[in-house]
Amino acid sequence: MKLTTITNVSVDGVMQGLGLADEDRRGGFERGGWALPLVDEETMTRLGEVYGRADAFLFGRRTYEIFAAWWGAMADPEDNPVAAPLHARPKYVVSTTLTDPGWARTTVLAGDPAAAVRELKERMPGELQVHGSGQLVRWLAGEGLIDEMLLLTYPVIVGQGTRLFPADGPDGALELVDSRATPGGVTWQVYRPAGRPRYATEVPPRTS
Repeated sequence: MKLTTITNVSVDGVMQGLGLADEDRRGGFERGGWALPLVDEETMTRLGEVYGRADAFLFGRRTYEIFAAWWGAMADPEDNPVAAPLHARPKYVVSTTLTDPGWARTTVLAGDPAAAVRELKERMPGELQVHGSGQLVRWLAGEGLIDEMLLLTYPVIVGQGTRLFPADGPDGALELVDSRATPGGVTWQVYRPAGRPRYATEVPPRTS
């Protein structure tokens, strides 16, 4: 099973509270809902296609609860291209504190998360998608479990909030396999891990 992460970020890398004003106020974050005014019709159409190809979903606890409260509470989810696959397909949550998920077809991975995710990847076909879930994405990257990363970059500088990657963390090279932009200025970049980066200090000097 291919594990794909899908992350909405600002130009300065912020992923916190993109949807609603009160979605995530941790750390005194006051600029929630920064992505919503920039979502154009093409972005929504493509996102529907991305969700539609998923065979299962993997979440961190906080993102799962946000999704469950919004997409999980829809009266007619089958009429929505995002809500329909979220309702119909298996959902897995990496959490040691979530004990009674209310959303149907949800399984909590409370044991060794690395072993649990590897077992999912080995026994299931298709695509396992991670939406949001910044802490989980950083952990998956560190464990080498990500097969593909989709970044949706919105034309805005938020200026505060949690970034996708911290200022100090593990490094990694990426291969760009697809790139496009919507009429509203949202850019889509698809990356695959490409091993360890090369740095200038490691390149032998040229000889004349």
